[in-house]
Amino acid sequence: MIEVALKEVEKYFGGNRIFESITFEVQSDERVGLIGRNGCGKTTIFKIIAGLESQDKGSISIRKNATVGYLHQIPDYPQQFKVIDVLKIAFKIQYQINRELKILEVQMASLKDRELEYALRKYGELNELYEAKDGYEIEEKMSKVCTGLKFTEDFLSRDFISLSGGEKTIVILGKILLENPDILLLDEPSNHLDVTSIEWLEAYLKGYKGTVIVISHDRYFLDRVVTKIVEIEDGETSLYNGNYSYYVKEKERRVVEQFEAFKDQQKKIKAMEKAIKQLRAWAIQADNEKFFKRAASMQKRLDKVVRVDKPLINQPKIQLDFAETDRSGRDVVSIKGLCKSFDQKEILEDLNLEIRYGECTALLGDNGSGKSTIIKTLLGEVQGDYGEVKLGSNTKIGYLPQNITFNNEDLTVIDTFREDMFILEGPARGILAKFLFYGESVFKKVKNLSGGEKSRLKLCMLIQNDINLLILDEPTNHLDIDSRENLEEALMEFSGTILFISHDRFFINKLAIRICEIEDKKIVSYQGNYEYYKEKKNEFKRTKIETPNKEKEKKSKNKENTQKQTSNNKLREVETLESRIQELESNLKEIDIEMNQNGCEYEKLLELGGEKEKIKEQLDKAIERWMEIIN
Repeated sequence: MIEVALKEVEKYFGGNRIFESITFEVQSDERVGLIGRNGCGKTTIFKIIAGLESQDKGSISIRKNATVGYLHQIPDYPQQFKVIDVLKIAFKIQYQINRELKILEVQMASLKDRELEYALRKYGELNELYEAKDGYEIEEKMSKVCTGLKFTEDFLSRDFISLSGGEKTIVILGKILLENPDILLLDEPSNHLDVTSIEWLEAYLKGYKGTVIVISHDRYFLDRVVTKIVEIEDGETSLYNGNYSYYVKEKERRVVEQFEAFKDQQKKIKAMEKAIKQLRAWAIQADNEKFFKRAASMQKRLDKVVRVDKPLINQPKIQLDFAETDRSGRDVVSIKGLCKSFDQKEILEDLNLEIRYGECTALLGDNGSGKSTIIKTLLGEVQGDYGEVKLGSNTKIGYLPQNITFNNEDLTVIDTFREDMFILEGPARGILAKFLFYGESVFKKVKNLSGGEKSRLKLCMLIQNDINLLILDEPTNHLDIDSRENLEEALMEFSGTILFISHDRFFINKLAIRICEIEDKKIVSYQGNYEYYKEKKNEFKRTKIETPNKEKEKKSKNKENTQKQTSNNKLREVETLESRIQELESNLKEIDIEMNQNGCEYEKLLELGGEKEKIKEQLDKAIERWMEIIN
């Protein structure tokens, strides 16, 4: 069943056309990735689907009664609202039904006859509706989402208004997931999540009972979640029935195919143009109307040819020409026994980290685990409580922060670039062109740049300096896929040392030769890329699971052996007791016979009587013990 269908949708902002022919369909339960360069209109398409914007041309249809969930802005909630209150809004209908059920329960205690019958019928209908809306699963759903997004009890009790922008976004994401809409629109859902939360979200979306359309530049995420890619390029859409890896291969095949078709058509067009030119020349020379008609006829055929566009095979790329610099010493970073607390909360404890020259190291860890604290100690912005932090000899740092700002954002790109260096406009424009700032774009004000453009400008300014250690904090956050790939290729040319924080697993896998993860306030090092790190982590998890199982099996076996040994011991004791009982009973019979034979000898009878009592005592004890064992 078709959930969403767009046909030749066109949209303008002022006099600028954002896109001209957006056409695609999304079926029930499909997972669709919407990709394209920044500014191509992906978010605008989401707003049109959600009914927040209207298209200028074309049509859009959504399945009747289908609910749409889309996080487009952070709503305003009453100041007293806690995080838990915001999440509970997802179940407002269920809570309302539950309140009505409780009111009916109280009323039914005093109702009789027809009134009671009516109330019972209404109660049954409400209860069925409550069950249909998963009212009895609220706690389970809440627990699942809170655990996956790492909403602790302390976090749930915080005032929503006091949260950062990123934290608010994650909370609203949680609320939308709890609402469980038929069509889920997610715009960069992994942006504010750490790696473990992203992996949880991937698993959640794969099992989601509904349709998911996601805008994402996270290639790893797209590979694991989506089954169809819709690419927006030059204002139009192209469809690929597969995940991101399939899209890359299929697009390459299509581009090659289109280029071959373009070359073939160009040969035919040139041949026709040559023939037309020749016919016109002959017509003039011979003054022959017949040749003019043939030339005109051929020209009409040429004019009707649908031209194959020449595909853009080599997209413009960032060119990182790092300034010549002396290499640093062999040991670039040395951290020993670092401890750091904030507001009496210990973040790092006895942490050790060594980074050698030429290594590209990814620093991983959950949000709040202390990644940024380590970076800040290296930059000298934060002092550790204890421990030693050293940079190697001749180490020169270049730092690209997560949140990029400039001294004066009212300046133009070229003025900002020239602000702290003596360079003429011509050479400056040449350098900026290598970072894709061409023509009039160098005169744009910095405050009007996109996040990706600001990253490019900052990096361009950064590498003009004398650096041999690059520290990057979430360098791909504001970049589209093409820009991420450009940055990856450029950074692979850097001959110095790189230390970076990133949640982009594709980026990590491409660049890192070592993963350092903060776990329990300490560093655990993995000498390999992201795939190697995941393999080792999974191996460790399996070992943790298998070890208790083996211990359990061993204990079970020991218990079984003990039980078996105990059982064998009891069996032997029963056999011994039975023999003893038979022996004692035989002794009693012998004494009875002897007493009959000595009926006149009083002293002998007393002696035999005493002996008989002793044997009876022994026999009673043996029988009691035998009864204990067999019972």
